[in-house]
Formats: sequence, C-alpha cells, structure tokens
Amino acid sequence: MSTEDTSNPSLFERILAFATVSIIVVALGSFFATLIVGMNDRQAVAEGFWPVVYGISLFALPVGFVLLIVLLVVAQRRRSRAVSRGKN
Repeated sequence: MSTEDTSNPSLFERILAFATVSIIVVALGSFFATLIVGMNDRQAVAEGFWPVVYGISLFALPVGFVLLIVLLVVAQRRRSRAVSRGKN
C-alpha cells in the first residue's frame, strides 16, 4: 500500500456525498413516517399530504442509490488517477 494521502475529495465529491446522505435520510424518514401513520390510521395515509410523503420514499431512495454509485465511481477514478500520477 502506498503511504501517499490520496483522500483529498473535491468540492464536487463533498457535495455529492452530502446530497446522497441527505436524500437517503429523507427517504427513510418518509418511509418510516408512512409506516407509523399507517399502523395507527390506515385511512389517513390515503388522504391529505401522506401520498406525497409516501411518493418521496418511492422516488428518493432509488435516486439516493444512483447518487451513491456515482459517488463511488467518481472517488475511484480520482484515486486511480492519483496512483497513476505517483508511478510516473
């Protein structure tokens, strides 16, 4: 293993990581909120703003997963470039 410090994330990577974590936390929060409300009153989930809250969990979790994959690819490309520069 190299002793070089290759863990210098760019601003884009930091923003991408924050967005990924934020979206996943919001999706899980809305999912659990829907579950809790649904256990107490099933009819309430079908009315008002609860369908929107449920929709957030349906769309945000896959988006967060895709952002996580993008973040992993970007970080791996940066690390591989740093290693190839170190060999030259």
